[in-house]
Amino acid sequence: MTKIARFQLRNDKNMAARYAVVEGQQLRLIEGDIFGRWQATRQTYALGDARLLAPVDPPNIYAIGLNYRLHAQESKMALPERPIIFIKATTAVIGPDDKIILPQVAPDEVDYECELAIVIGAKARMVSEAQALDYVLGYTCGNDVSARDCQNRLDRQWARAKSIDTFAPLGPWIETDMDPDNAPIRTRLNGKVMQESNTNDMIFSCRQLISHLSQAFTLLPGTVIMTGTPSGVGFARNPPVFLRAGDVVEIEIDGIGALRNPVTA
Repeated sequence: MTKIARFQLRNDKNMAARYAVVEGQQLRLIEGDIFGRWQATRQTYALGDARLLAPVDPPNIYAIGLNYRLHAQESKMALPERPIIFIKATTAVIGPDDKIILPQVAPDEVDYECELAIVIGAKARMVSEAQALDYVLGYTCGNDVSARDCQNRLDRQWARAKSIDTFAPLGPWIETDMDPDNAPIRTRLNGKVMQESNTNDMIFSCRQLISHLSQAFTLLPGTVIMTGTPSGVGFARNPPVFLRAGDVVEIEIDGIGALRNPVTA
């Protein structure tokens, strides 16, 4: 397995974002283009000296709604016949340990959603399901943070609810070698497990999603596809559980790692 992190040094805030291979508690600097030809160099940094950034600066973020069977059931909605696609603004992206900010315009019903995020590695257009994973660089953890009042009542569509600043945490790094359709996934809120599932509960596999999206959109290198969330989201609980200032949300996927973000007003 190869983990690729995007980072800056904590004591050098003017340093441009760089990529490195994660080797235990060390980062081995990458030379070249991670979407093309690259190699790990001999230059290393201590992981503790680095500030991990969102592992990619995506040109687009495509997201999928109702892609887990049990989540569709808890939402009291029928299983979709084809992927439900929406777009998250790239300005919503934050990285590990960055703060999720409860927005003044809609602070009361902000929800968590753990998701496997696909990172596209090569330009993909009109690709088959059989070829789809050939266009993938790797996978990371995502949190499809959602303002449920905007989504379900105020706007009755998803654009603002899903795209508010800080509503797309990604990280901690990209894992290039794993089975994306059989990965345990969970959310912890203040240490308590709120979502616990496996990507094998997805209605549409990663191959199907990439192929389906590529029939309509050119998937550029660095594009992120958020593949949907399992059951256990806050709005479906009784009583509902929404994020509050002081909370800490962790998204964990076996084979990748954990993405941690504090919540602030």
